[in-house]
Formats: sequence, C-alpha cells, structure tokens
Amino acid sequence: MLDLDSIFSAGGVLSGAIRDYRPRRQQIEMAQAISDAIAKHDILIAEAGTGTGKTFAYLAPALLSGGKVIVSTGTKTLQDQLFFRDIPALRDALKVPASVAMLKGRANYVCHFHLARAKAEGRFPTREDALYLPKIERYAATSKSGDKSQLGEVPENAAIWGFVTSTRENCLGQECASYKECFVMEARKRAQEADVVVVNHHLFFADVWLRDEGLSELLPASNTVIFDEAHQLPETASLFFGENLSTSQLLELARDSHAEALTSAKDFAELPKATDKLDKAARDLRLVFPQESARMPLATALRKDGFSEAVQTVQDRLEELVKLLETQAERGEGLKNCWQRGVLFSDQLKRWRDDDNQERVRWVELYSRALQLNATPLSIAEIFQKQIGGQPRAWIFTSATLAVKRDFRHYQEQMGLLEAAASSWESPFDYESQALLYAPPGMPEPNTSGYTEAVVKAALPIIKASGGRAFLLCTSLRAMREAHELLSDAFERDKLDFPLLIQGQGSRSELLERFRKLGNAVLVASQSFWEGVDVRGSALSLVIIDKLPFSPPDDPVLSARIERINKEGRNAFMEFQLPHAVITLKQGAGRLIRDETDRGVLMICDPRLITKQYGKRIWQSLPPMKRTREPTEVEQFFDVHRP
Repeated sequence: MLDLDSIFSAGGVLSGAIRDYRPRRQQIEMAQAISDAIAKHDILIAEAGTGTGKTFAYLAPALLSGGKVIVSTGTKTLQDQLFFRDIPALRDALKVPASVAMLKGRANYVCHFHLARAKAEGRFPTREDALYLPKIERYAATSKSGDKSQLGEVPENAAIWGFVTSTRENCLGQECASYKECFVMEARKRAQEADVVVVNHHLFFADVWLRDEGLSELLPASNTVIFDEAHQLPETASLFFGENLSTSQLLELARDSHAEALTSAKDFAELPKATDKLDKAARDLRLVFPQESARMPLATALRKDGFSEAVQTVQDRLEELVKLLETQAERGEGLKNCWQRGVLFSDQLKRWRDDDNQERVRWVELYSRALQLNATPLSIAEIFQKQIGGQPRAWIFTSATLAVKRDFRHYQEQMGLLEAAASSWESPFDYESQALLYAPPGMPEPNTSGYTEAVVKAALPIIKASGGRAFLLCTSLRAMREAHELLSDAFERDKLDFPLLIQGQGSRSELLERFRKLGNAVLVASQSFWEGVDVRGSALSLVIIDKLPFSPPDDPVLSARIERINKEGRNAFMEFQLPHAVITLKQGAGRLIRDETDRGVLMICDPRLITKQYGKRIWQSLPPMKRTREPTEVEQFFDVHRP
C-alpha cells in the first residue's frame, strides 16, 4: 500500500497524474488525520480552509482503506462532481480497483409506472410540460440510470418531473409491474455492490430516519462515513428528525386517488367526489394566508382567521377519503397504496395537532403554492448521537467552515459530538497579499429604513474601481430585489456598462456560466449563492456582503431554541446566534479567493463589524486579509491587481 507522503508530496503520485496539482502541507496533515481516524474507527471533525484540497485529503485514505465507504455531500451538484470527476481521477492515479456508485433520492429517477400513467392521463400544468413528456419517454427507454439530471433537455425544476417520478408514499414497491426495470431499485442494487457510495445529506437523513432510500442496508456494511460540507448537517438533520406534512402531498394524494378511481373503481362514483373535496380543502388551507412565503410559529398561525377551521376541514375530508379508499383497496395496488398514504397523512395531521412535546416546536411554512405543517426538535444532538452509535466505524465531518476562531464547541454541541476529536487547517493561500477586507465608513445601523440604499451608495465606487466583476450577497430576498433595482438605476444614470444579473434569472449553474463568460458582470444574489459557488480567476474580484448573516430572530425554530438556551441561564446570542452567523459569513467570504492566482476585495458593509464588541471575534474568524476603511486603499489595490 502507498503511504500518504508518496501520494501527496512534490514528486508523488498525484503530481504526476493530476494536472496543475500542487503539494500542500495542510492537505498531507489532513489526509493523515483522516487515515488515522479510519484505522481506529474514530470520529473526526476536520475544518480545512479554501484551497487545502480537502476532497482528495479524505478520498485518498478512504479509497486506500479497503473497506466500504459512504461519502455524503451537501448538494446533488457536488455528488455529480465527486462521482464523475474527483473519484475516477483519484482512483486511476492510485490504481485502486474500487467500484463506485451514486445514489440519489427516488424523486431524481424516472418512474416507469408514473410515466405510463402520466402519458395515459395527458393532463399537465403547462404546454411545455406536455412537450417534455416524449423527451422523458425516449430517455427512459434508452438510459441506464434514469437520473433526471442526465436529461439536459428538460429543466430539473420543470413541473413535469412531479408526474413521472415516485415518492416514498406513492411507490408501489414489489407490487409494481415495472419493478424489475425500476431505476431506483437498480441504483440501490449498484450501491449495495459498490465499495464507495456517493449520496447527499438529504438522502442520508431521509434514510436514517425514514428507512426509505436504500441506505438502511448499506450503513451496517460500511466501515467509514464521510460528510463533506458538514456545516449543513444541523439544519438538514433537524428537517428529517422532525415531522412535516404539506398541502402538496395532500394534492398529490387527491390526484392519484382520482386517477386510480377512474382506472380501477369506475363504478364507485363517491370516490372521485371525495378526492375533489380533499383537493379543495388543501387549496383552501393554503389560501388562508396571502403571503408568497413566510415561516411562523403555531401561535401566530392560530391567530389568523380561518386557519383552525381550514385545518379541521382538511382533517375531515382526509378521513372521508380514507374510509372510501379502504372499501376499494382490494381492487388494485394503486388504490391500496392511496389508502395506506391517506392513513399515514391522517395520523401525521392528528399528531401535529395534538403534539404537546416540549422538545419540539410546531410551526407553519408558506411557499408560493403550498403550505407545510412542521414539528421540529429543539435539539438534534441526542437523536444524532443515537444514530451514529452501535457498530464501530469511522465518522468524518469536514467543511471549510465549522469553527469560530478554531473553537468547535458550537458545532459539537449542535451535533452531539462533544467527545469527538477536532482539527483545523488554514488555507494555503496568501490572503495578506491576495485579498483586502474593506469596511466602509459612515454606514447606518442595519435595521434602519434606508440601509440597502446606503449599501448600494457605498458599493458603487468600489464596483467602478473593480471594473464590475462583483457579487453583491444579501441576507434577504427583499434586500436583494431592492439592491438590484437601485444598482440598475445607478448604472443607467452613471452610464456604467457592467452587465447586471440577479438570482432567479435562470438556474444557478446557468447564471454562473453567464457571469464567468461576461467577465465584468455584477451579480446580486441571496442565500443560495453564499456557498457551493466556485468562480476562479478575474471574473470575480469583489464580494460585497450587505449585513452580517444573523438568522432572523422571529424564525419559529430559532426563537424557540434561543428561549430554551436563555431559560437555562446561558447566553443564546454568544453560544448560538453569533457562531452561526460567523460560519455563514465564512461561507460567503469563501467565494472570493478560489485559487493561488486570485486577487480580490471582501467588502462587509455592516457597521457592527467595527462598532460592536463581538465584531472583533467575527473578523478574527475570517482569513487573515489586510483590513482597511479607506476607499482609496481599495482603489489602489485594484490598480495594482488589474487583470
């Protein structure tokens, strides 16, 4: 077996096999720590700054360990990158004969049964969806994987996918006529046989908690579990260790029950009527609230006229449908499945309404076309601890952002990993010469009405100095839209020829591709661009952050957690809110310097960075850039580093 020095050193295996590979001390040290943890079946929390090369640092020891490895990533995009690019490149370089499989949630695979039914029904939300159907049909007939991300002709967010994929509730399982050709079952089979399985966090927790996604058989056989982008785990785990029911699920049940009634119970006229009643009740529940999107605690929702009555109506209509489905369930597998789902949803709704568990918070979330009832645990630490106990195996948690000034306590407490070893490796980049941190003078308090206007006013001369090539990252969608409008007016007024982009003008990958190609664009974005975005080179030389990313204290789950911590006599701001904001800020700041040759300015507009005592703790957690409050120094920086 190769030792790690012979892999990562200047004359080692990777330098000869990987283009542009550079040896980094931090990468070798991290790889050694992970190798030791795998050998001893230990838990390791590993923070590695941008440019460390953490992917190869965990993959090399994992591939060389010889055991079964599960790698879980933050997004499906990162999953694809690992599966199609990183693992094959490293496997070939190391000459390790490891087999690799990728497993996604069932909603990512075309379902033959639902595809056939969608074609037979022929009812779709838009004409475009109807035109997509034959393309999906041709793809399903020739594809080996059935993975919707491999069909570029149909957008991944197209509504048609909801008609041609399965959910945990509406999958017929072994009773399905297409079971032998099922893409989901085939993906699970490949995962069972593989040495390395690449999943994502949502899939991992859906399976650990719901035992639904094919991992429950994989996990006992695995020797090592690696979480990349591990800073996302507390939020993802909270989502799955709680319980939720949405109007979308109820509408799907009504739609599927209606279709099954017309196919298998044509003589039973009461069933379609009951599905229509549930459909109307679910839609009426969403219409109680006029907002496009919002999160509110149960107490706030209950104060809204009509909410309690609408929930009761949904419960009544759901129970009516369940009773009718039970009488027809033996007439077909589809009807039986709908009955079982109805029972499940009815029980969930009752539990949500009657839940008096002090360890969970009940709340309501609004989406543009749906409403979701949630019950979320106040802490996931104990639950997660139980999940990773049992059989000895290595657990590796890695990300560029897990600590506050090398202190991991916040993350360890959230995840129940207080006894776990934790190590941090700084970025190998020379931030002192590559980057500048600029805090503009004279900024108003961030809660004042004209704050976004002040941000844009302070940002304009810096954008001019940088020649565009900028991200403006906002902490809310409202601020994003306002900043975009103000910049648009300013560019027109000052005759600035910088292309102006905004999040939502296409998918994230499409927007980033446009941004890179344009070379001098300004992109205004919100939360989804704070992490997982990689723009190397001079196209991105300025990252502007409007406010320190403190979560809104009126968020129902956060406010309940704050209340709990403060009741225990602790300081929720210092223990929870501040560390969370620091980790998020580090993610946003990490967009700037992605390579040894990158140069750029990080502009943080929030005056609290300077005026508040905790501000020092924040900027000390950022990479060691030179700091300034003088716009002339920023202009000089860009003069020196103009591409």
